[in-house]
This record gives sequence, C-alpha cells and structure tokens, in this order.
Amino acid sequence: MSHVPHELHEEFPDAADALHALKTTNAHFTRLAEAYHTVNREIHRVETQVTPASDETLEELKKQRLHLKDEIAAMLAAA
Repeated sequence: MSHVPHELHEEFPDAADALHALKTTNAHFTRLAEAYHTVNREIHRVETQVTPASDETLEELKKQRLHLKDEIAAMLAAA
C-alpha cells in the first residue's frame, strides 16, 4: 500500500495548463478539485495512521476520490 498522496498535478501530469485554466475559469471544476483535495488528504491521513478509520471508511473514501477523479478527467478531456 502506497502512502503517497495522489495530487491532481501528479494524476494528470500532462494537463497542468488545463488544470490551472479550469480552476480559474470554471466554478464547478474548482469545487470538484477542492473536493478531490479534501478527500485525498483524508485518505492520506488514514493511511499514515494520523486519523483512525475502519477499512470500510477508507474504501468509501477511495471510491469518492475515484469518482471525483473520473469527473475531473472527463472535464479535462473536454477542455
């Protein structure tokens, strides 16, 4: 299990300009990116045992992160 955060710029290394452009011009994308960041940080805190959580909670957080990442990827593909 990796305890490395999955930051958006790492998940989409070839889309740095598009990420920045969407964050500054699209309020929906900004909300998605912020939600992704929040969930991602919580996962990292659980994985590094800073925040206690059950395995079920961790899996639910990972599903949320994946759903957000899919939405973000779709918006990047359309940009």
